[in-house]
Amino acid sequence: MRTWDSDSEVEEEEDRSPLLGEQDVAQGNIQYRIPDKVPACCSARYNLAVLALFGFFMLYALRVNLSVALVDMVNSTSSQQVNSSASVCPDHSASPQVPRNTTGKKYDWDADTQGWILCSFFFGYILTQIPGGHIAGRFGGKLLLGFGILGTAIFTLLTPLAADLGAGYLIAVRALEGFGEGVTFPAMHAMWSSWAPPLERSRLLSLSYAGCQLGTVVSLPVSGLICYYLDWIYVFYIFGALGVVWFILWFFLVSDTPQSHRTISDSEKEYILSTLKHELSKDTDVPICAILKSMPLWAIVVAHFSYNWTFYTLLTLLPTYMKEILRFNVQENGFLSALPYFGCWLCMIITGYVADLMREKFNFSTVAVRKIFNTFGMVGPAVFLLAAGYTGCNYTLAVVFLTLSTTIGGFSMSGYNINHLDIAPSFAGLLLGITNTFGTIPGMVGPVIGKALTHDNTVAQWQVVFYIAAAINIFGAIFFAIFASGSVQDWAVGTKKAQRS
Repeated sequence: MRTWDSDSEVEEEEDRSPLLGEQDVAQGNIQYRIPDKVPACCSARYNLAVLALFGFFMLYALRVNLSVALVDMVNSTSSQQVNSSASVCPDHSASPQVPRNTTGKKYDWDADTQGWILCSFFFGYILTQIPGGHIAGRFGGKLLLGFGILGTAIFTLLTPLAADLGAGYLIAVRALEGFGEGVTFPAMHAMWSSWAPPLERSRLLSLSYAGCQLGTVVSLPVSGLICYYLDWIYVFYIFGALGVVWFILWFFLVSDTPQSHRTISDSEKEYILSTLKHELSKDTDVPICAILKSMPLWAIVVAHFSYNWTFYTLLTLLPTYMKEILRFNVQENGFLSALPYFGCWLCMIITGYVADLMREKFNFSTVAVRKIFNTFGMVGPAVFLLAAGYTGCNYTLAVVFLTLSTTIGGFSMSGYNINHLDIAPSFAGLLLGITNTFGTIPGMVGPVIGKALTHDNTVAQWQVVFYIAAAINIFGAIFFAIFASGSVQDWAVGTKKAQRS
């Protein structure tokens, strides 16, 4: 148990905002208690995190499998120009011992068409971010998130048919997949605003959103194996079916809030509700003007946009880089493209725990933790991405630098990505919808720009792609370090009383 009953102790704890009762403490010398922490094992909040992890696993498995399958769907003669430049690395891949399947259909899509196919997902994705956040904040995120992933799974099952009908149909189906996935992150943030105690926030959100990296880790190599030994169409059939299975589990095992959960213990319910009761606003009106004027929110917007530029550039184009520059075959491509995201998954889990530990045990302020982790998570990837562009044909070093670039990006989960819940828990879903709308723009334009800049697939052309991503990342890190906050904002709790950050 912790108690506070002196002005000096109030001052010390206020700097770690937001914590239980901080607003009441800041207004006077009030003594209160934080209830004993309920163990994580078998708790409802950690069960939610694990189910969410598998949900975001499916979300990204359904999103990224096209990046690998597309390499196998396109005729090699139409997918690239013959290039005699010495800047292109020689083919080094060993000949596979098992003959690959060659019966899959091939399509004559040029590089520009492939770029539009890869980015079309984000044209639907951007439309449902803000509406998804608003709806989840008012009515709950469980069904919104569940049906979002279910819709994506169904359209994934229809992908082979759409490809057969033509590139336009495939682009339309991918846009509809994005439309369904667009509500998922805002819905999950809205759920965590009711489920995540402040001092467990980093680890719970890191655990659930680490499913994105895990889905990428599994989907990329497995998609490569399916393409190699079976047919690229089974990539979409297998992952689509798994998405439907996940939805059934989510529908029956998850609740929007601790109050509506059927099996949560009374002690855990009391613990969660007690730690959150002074953070959540009772007002139903959304303070739109105050939100749009909030510099801490714009700090998250800029950081989100900047980080996603590098993330989506690698997510959609790394398999192409592995094939056309580093000359790996389809089996190697899937495994090596997944390696960076395995590192990021581990980094997110570890740093989420460390971030909470810094706040709880070492009295770091919330804003200090967010800025430290965000700076590491954005500057580090920029440095190693640039380094990867100058490895030439040193395959080992290139893979190491690309892996480090994406791995270190996992620090940012405890930086800008969780900061919505710090500054406005009541509107976390809506805020994530706003920032993710801007964060989706790189996914829309990044693949198109990347493909346009790498028509000849030379090392020099890819260096330009990496330079652009690194510069944007560094700018986002600096902007967040200057303007970010760790306090619940006045407009988020309906009070004029300012809080320290």
